[in-house]
Amino acid sequence: MSAHLAHGLGTEWVEPDWAPLTDAEVTGVVGPARVVWRSPRPLSAAAVVERDGRRLFVKRHHTRVRTLRGLAEEHAFLRRLRERGAPVVEVLDLVERGEWTYEVHTAGTGTDLYRDAQSWSPFRSAAHARAAGEALARLHLAARDFDAPPRRAQPLVASFTVFASDDPPAALDRYVAARPDLASALGDFPWREDTRRVLLPLHERLAPHLPGLAPLWTHNDWHASNLLWDEDGEVATVLDFGMSDRTTAVHDLATALVRNTVQWLDPARPVQEKHAVELLHGYQSARPLTAAESAALPALLPLVHAEFALSELDYFHGVTRSPANARLAYEYYVGHAEWFSGEAGHRLLELVAAQV
Repeated sequence: MSAHLAHGLGTEWVEPDWAPLTDAEVTGVVGPARVVWRSPRPLSAAAVVERDGRRLFVKRHHTRVRTLRGLAEEHAFLRRLRERGAPVVEVLDLVERGEWTYEVHTAGTGTDLYRDAQSWSPFRSAAHARAAGEALARLHLAARDFDAPPRRAQPLVASFTVFASDDPPAALDRYVAARPDLASALGDFPWREDTRRVLLPLHERLAPHLPGLAPLWTHNDWHASNLLWDEDGEVATVLDFGMSDRTTAVHDLATALVRNTVQWLDPARPVQEKHAVELLHGYQSARPLTAAESAALPALLPLVHAEFALSELDYFHGVTRSPANARLAYEYYVGHAEWFSGEAGHRLLELVAAQV
């Protein structure tokens, strides 16, 4: 067994899909350097490295996941955010070596308080939830004039096109047709039936509010472990824009709520309702929601994970070739939405509606 384990799609540590970065590999990308910490996150290989007394962040992707062009899309977003004063890392280099693509960033300021926490773990405190909500709002304000088109089709991007459409079945057909590996994977599942049964009724509730949602480039993976913290418990640096795309502000806020308040790896555990309230209060203290956004947020929560679940299915079937993880991704496509029809889901929707 490898000495370096990674987070899986459950609560157990697992063998990583991608071999950890080595000192020799890092040296080939950034010059003489050594690895000081390896990330346990599962979808790429990443590490903090030290070079000439300075810490950098190096991330390696297979070219089937991210090409130079694919990374350039999110890096352009990062550069614009930095120009607007947002607390994001600086992109230093982008390198392709054979079947691998490497990105090099500054390590950011602040402390990584959640670096050993399992993915989608809750905040340590309500104060962190409020600070994260305020930081998300300020990021959205900084992103307002970035008008790049949506990202091209590639795995592991949290887009919002299918259920932002006034014709989701047709949009879903286009989404699948652009991703041959996803089309192949869906052959094992009753996806059209499940979409009609579970997701389209939810879209009917959301549809009246969609015209009022302005497009916006967003983070799309806003959770505690993608934030660095200062000594006062405020967000010092925002990390990991790998899932960013052109969605809407309320889509990003809905993502933040479901990632940080529902423990999806063990959904029987209680919802962090106080954290949900504080995250919303923090957000609205910096950027009050419009009437359309307030109406859309509860309707969007059950649908916000659907498109990313399809993107994960594309990845697990076509890149890592893991039937077990592909099945889990499909179960999230349907099950995430179905969870909101239960008692805990209804309670969270009512709580959010009462706050906005």
